[in-house]
Amino acid sequence: MLTYLVKRILGMIPTLLGITLLSFFIIHLAPGKPTDVMTEMNPKITPEAREKLEKYYGLDKPIYVQYGMWLKRIVKMDFGESFSTDRRPVIEKIWDTKQKLIDRRLFITFFINLLSMFFIFIIAIPIGIFSATHQHSMFDNISTVFWFIGFAMPSFWFALLLMMFFGIYLDWLPISGFKSMNYESLTLPGQIWDRTRHLILPVFVSSFGGVAGYSRYMRSSMLEVIRQDYITTARAKGLSERTVIYKHALRNSLLTIITLLGLSVPGLIGGSVIFENIFSIPGMGQLFYMSVMTRDYPLVLCILTITAILTLVGNLMADIGYMFADPRIRAK
Repeated sequence: MLTYLVKRILGMIPTLLGITLLSFFIIHLAPGKPTDVMTEMNPKITPEAREKLEKYYGLDKPIYVQYGMWLKRIVKMDFGESFSTDRRPVIEKIWDTKQKLIDRRLFITFFINLLSMFFIFIIAIPIGIFSATHQHSMFDNISTVFWFIGFAMPSFWFALLLMMFFGIYLDWLPISGFKSMNYESLTLPGQIWDRTRHLILPVFVSSFGGVAGYSRYMRSSMLEVIRQDYITTARAKGLSERTVIYKHALRNSLLTIITLLGLSVPGLIGGSVIFENIFSIPGMGQLFYMSVMTRDYPLVLCILTITAILTLVGNLMADIGYMFADPRIRAK
């Protein structure tokens, strides 16, 4: 197993290199330059000043030269400085050491999404199992219609509805931010409750579509497994239905969920762009959106690189999960 892991990790290096290469060139193919954001709204900027800015940022060099310079820096874990007005290092903007750990952008995004994934699994898997073992029952039919509606519902529209109902009409929950203005003056239980209230809507929006999809995948996978011959044999031996489902069928039906889990890891950042901007949460999703709008190439490339690494790690986690779930794969 150790040899397999070493081979997979070494194989991730050229894949990551190819992803960064494509990301770099695609970003530079987009219309406009970072200097346009700084100069187009200032009529006093001369063409000579624009050329100096492009030379300062290295944008006057051929694109393959720019990529080589960028690649040399990231090998040293140096993603350069942001093109924004504050000129802060990119890593510092993502992992701001001046902030408390709980208020840092990377921590906020991971915490919200990991919390969402937790709720997705503890809700979707039991629903999928129960729907499969009670196929065509009233619960199965109602849940199928309900979750298909949830799966098809746009997350931004659903978030706006929840904000209007719970935040404006009922005034039960806050609709923006990660904490209240008076957070520092609250007691520890008050601070925990304040954070919890701010998390309810974002986590619910982030989890709802996932529960809808994962429950359907779990149902389909379980239905396929319980129709196999070895399940029929287990029942013929007189084993209880609970033992048949949870000891023999569940492990094999989880292979589909493990695959989806590996593909869901990059969504920790990509899926956050929508709800973090809607709820004004200062996380990686909001930072990525702002960097794209301002054509902040170093910041965009850093976030894309982190996402690519998460994708590769997610696939590796899925393969490791296969080995634990299926002894046949582990034997190979």
